[in-house]
Amino acid sequence: MIGIKQKMARVRQEGGGVHGNLESPEYAVVGLAFGATEVYHLEDAAGSVVSRLSIDGAEFWLSDESPEHGNFSPESLGGGTVKMLLTVLDPDAWFAKAVAAGAREVYSVQQGHGWRVGRVVDPYGHHWEIGKPVST
Repeated sequence: MIGIKQKMARVRQEGGGVHGNLESPEYAVVGLAFGATEVYHLEDAAGSVVSRLSIDGAEFWLSDESPEHGNFSPESLGGGTVKMLLTVLDPDAWFAKAVAAGAREVYSVQQGHGWRVGRVVDPYGHHWEIGKPVST
């Protein structure tokens, strides 16, 4: 697996910015499909990266795997320990963008339990549910 620091170095060598990194195949789900923008970026002397990203004002952090800090990737653990739920107005459209950007469908968008929701997994193994609450 190529970490964030390797991707950032490649983007810098190619003259791109952080947005270019978010458009890489590995970040296409977060960058292209979900429209994430980088709000904050920190890189230490060893090249480890921490980024704060925003999707329509909802912020979250991504970082390289760092076992010394207790941060592990789903690949290292053989599966994820969390899933994200992205609440949007049109889950069908967002789901289709995620799959087109390289996410793998876990289950299609469907209605149940008061939600219209589907689930994808990104190239790193992180699970994303994309949905919205519905009126009954």
